[in-house]
Amino acid sequence: MNRTDRLYAIREELRRAGPRGRTAEQLATAFEMSVRTVKRDISALQQAGFPVWARTGRIGGYVVDRAATLPPVNFTAAEASAIAAAIAAHRGQPFDQLARAALVKVLAVMDPQARQHVDALTERIWINHTTEPASPRRRTAVERALQERKVLSLHYRNQYGETSARRVDPQLLAFRDGQWFLVAHCRSRDAIRWFRLDGIERATLTTQRATDVPVEDLGTPPPTASSVRAAL
Repeated sequence: MNRTDRLYAIREELRRAGPRGRTAEQLATAFEMSVRTVKRDISALQQAGFPVWARTGRIGGYVVDRAATLPPVNFTAAEASAIAAAIAAHRGQPFDQLARAALVKVLAVMDPQARQHVDALTERIWINHTTEPASPRRRTAVERALQERKVLSLHYRNQYGETSARRVDPQLLAFRDGQWFLVAHCRSRDAIRWFRLDGIERATLTTQRATDVPVEDLGTPPPTASSVRAAL
């Protein structure tokens, strides 16, 4: 069994086990591998967004958080494939990893026949990636700063190759002219600035609370621009 199949099998075994859960030893026996490998695979599932947690005590083991999983859904194979295609085209962009974690949850609750149709259809959708994705660590820091409303410490290189250190209050992410930007209030300039994500060489999340600027005060967007919320 390859690692991808093993991770899927462990995930479904934990889902079937329900509130009883499974210990690392039980999983190791079931899938003929070491306890160390089980723990490494559980960690990989957690990092991918699968809601599994370790229960301590006499009846300890790994348990799936039912409240964080989806009930049965009625996605068609074409709908699920459309989501997969959109996520694949978005590779390396903001919230990419979270989108993939959401897709894992969608696929996990589809019936086996529908999942086979998804596999067959997505095999016939090709995405050509011509650029290398930005550092996941920098993207994650930007995403968390926006979600948690925290100040970001940036090392930034502008279009002229000049570098600077900034502390910024993140306001929004914008996609314009084929590039992603972090729109933020720059504390050293005391003004709104647009930072290209590929120009951010290092991003560190601080514990300082960010100051919110009303969206209408961030400037006038292009007439063709709209928030993602408009598509929901």
